[in-house]
Amino acid sequence: MEIVVCIKQVPGTTEVKVDEKGNLIRDGIDSKMNPYDLYAVETALKIKEEQGAKVKVITMGPPQSETVIREAFMMGADDGYLLTDRKFAGADVLATAYALAQGVEKGGKPQLIICGKQTTDGDTAQVGPEMAEYLGIPHVANVKKIVELKEDSIVVEIDMPNTLETVEVQYPCLITVEKGIFQPRLPSYKLKKATKDKGIAYLSLKDLNDQDEKQYGNSGSPTQVERIFPPEANTDHEKWTGGGKELGEKMFVKLSELKFV
Repeated sequence: MEIVVCIKQVPGTTEVKVDEKGNLIRDGIDSKMNPYDLYAVETALKIKEEQGAKVKVITMGPPQSETVIREAFMMGADDGYLLTDRKFAGADVLATAYALAQGVEKGGKPQLIICGKQTTDGDTAQVGPEMAEYLGIPHVANVKKIVELKEDSIVVEIDMPNTLETVEVQYPCLITVEKGIFQPRLPSYKLKKATKDKGIAYLSLKDLNDQDEKQYGNSGSPTQVERIFPPEANTDHEKWTGGGKELGEKMFVKLSELKFV
C-alpha cells in the first residue's frame, strides 16, 4: 500500500500580519507543522506498522516549508514532495486543492490519501474533500477511528454533528482525520540523523501535468479577498464601586449609552 499525507507549514503564533491581497506575511515569524496534520501523519504510520505501507508526505509552500517534511521524516515518513513556485502564491482553497491534486498525481497513484481535518491558519476544512473531487476518488471527512483495514477498502468511524457513523470506503480514497484519532509520536533523534541528507522532490508548475497558469495561485482562485485586517484592540475600562442597586443603575445607563439596550 502507498499512502500520501498532506501536510502544511503554518505560523507558530497568532500575531500574523497579512498583505493587502490577504496573503500571510511569513517572513520573520516562527512556523510549525499544522497540528491537525500531525494526527494525519501518525495515522499513516500506524497503518504502515500494521500493513507495511510506504508513506509519502506532500506540502505546498515556499522553500522553507521543507522543514515540515523533515519533521515528517523524523516521525517515520519515507518520502517527501514540496510544491513550490511563485505561480502558486495567493491560492485559495480551490487552487490549493487543485495544485496538491496535481502533485499527488505526479508522485504516483496512492491507495490512500490522508489529510488533517483543517489547518489553523485557514480553518476551512475544504482542501481535502476538494482534492478528492479533482482526483475523482471517494472521500470521507471527520474520521475519528480506523475500524478495519481490508485488502480493497478501509472501514472508518466518522464524527457527524449528531451521530457517529461507520462507513466503508473503497481504495483509492481520501480521508480527513480528527484530533485524537491517535497520539502523534515525537520526532526521533535517530531518524533525524538518518534522514538529514535525504532528498526531497521539488515540484514547480513546469513539473505538473497541467501547466495552465490560470489554474493556480491568484489566477486560479475564484475567492477574492477584498480586505483583511486585525481587529482593533480596545483596552479602555472603568472601575465602579457601590452597592448592587447603584451598580445596576450604572450598568443600565452605560449599556443605554452604548445602544446595547
